[in-house]
Amino acid sequence: MGSVAALYRYPVKSMLGEAVSVATVTESGIRGDRSHAVLDGTGAVGSAKHPRKWGELLRCRSVRGDNGSVRVVLPDGTALEAEDPELDARLSELLGRKVFLSATLPEHGRLERAVPEYEGGVPDVVRRSASVDATGTSITTGSVAAGTFFDFGRLHLVTTASLARMRAVHPAGDFDARRFRPNLVVDTDGAPGFPEDAWPGSRLRVGEALFRVVVPTPRCVIPTLGHGELPPDPGIMRAVAREHRVPVFDLGRLSCLGVYLDVLEAGTVRVGDTTTLC
Repeated sequence: MGSVAALYRYPVKSMLGEAVSVATVTESGIRGDRSHAVLDGTGAVGSAKHPRKWGELLRCRSVRGDNGSVRVVLPDGTALEAEDPELDARLSELLGRKVFLSATLPEHGRLERAVPEYEGGVPDVVRRSASVDATGTSITTGSVAAGTFFDFGRLHLVTTASLARMRAVHPAGDFDARRFRPNLVVDTDGAPGFPEDAWPGSRLRVGEALFRVVVPTPRCVIPTLGHGELPPDPGIMRAVAREHRVPVFDLGRLSCLGVYLDVLEAGTVRVGDTTTLC
């Protein structure tokens, strides 16, 4: 069916991550992925899904050492270990309020999402329940996946076919895979369209690991933001909303690109590994 074109992990939620050639997949996802998050005193989990409040996190990069340590590279190039008390002070300065880096999920952690103007960005029922916060942003509030800093599935996959399709229908857009923050980029050998639309409910063997394909991935505003050297591109998600709105559970037709995966069998995954639907 295809092969692994790229592997990514993001040690700190909503910071830039790192490309890796080999990843250890556990029952909880790729080892070291979203092991930490930036929190504030209200219990909010730092997510660039609310760009006015947390978007500056995308100017930072997080990397994981061989010994499991996490290091954050700040916008000015300063690199600090997760345990360094100076890091909290620097992140607070960057975000304009007191925040701290944590590997522990707060008891009542909240995830805030800006409501996009385009249709299909959030379910209609959720849009109707949105409220305007102190930043002047219309937001919805939910929770992260139980016991984790993930939004939903344990891994996120995008295909080269979907990215190619979007480039074809919106040539002005920058559909670099990194904008969509995948763990796995799968080269589908020239398959047309959005082949992953047919995968939910299937099993996917990737290297030694086995996954269950859960659901298409609804997209938020994050792909439109600047990611390191990738500049902002506000047209990205409007194009996805025009081209690819698909049913997600009972939430209606949402703007999607990629799929969420859960882990059935742990194992090692490498760039170049074959991917096979079971």
